[in-house]
Amino acid sequence: MPEKLNVTAQVPANEKKETPQLGPVTVTVETGETATEMIKIFGDEAIKTNAHANWIVTLQANIRAGLKRGETAEQLQARLGGAKMGVAQKGVKVDPVQAYLAQFGNATPEVQQKMLKELQKRAAGK
Repeated sequence: MPEKLNVTAQVPANEKKETPQLGPVTVTVETGETATEMIKIFGDEAIKTNAHANWIVTLQANIRAGLKRGETAEQLQARLGGAKMGVAQKGVKVDPVQAYLAQFGNATPEVQQKMLKELQKRAAGK
């Protein structure tokens, strides 16, 4: 049986651009109670493309978070390659040495020199 879905959004004020808050505005739309009903209302292709679009955003967020932790492309593939849509990914324990090495490998030569100097300082106890 179709159900009503209320969606509310607003544009926050921006002090730098001196723009006021706009909204909030609520729009009511009809949706289905289940995925099967949603397919009947909107069609298989619409549900599939929307689900994929949302899943891509979720995977991209996981990739970005992994990159910030120093994960390599291979580690990300290993962790996310078996991902299931709608199933949260478990937190990953990252080897700090491997993360630092990955960060070093992806750094510019200038940044690599800074990293080497920092390691030398720490090794010397400074």
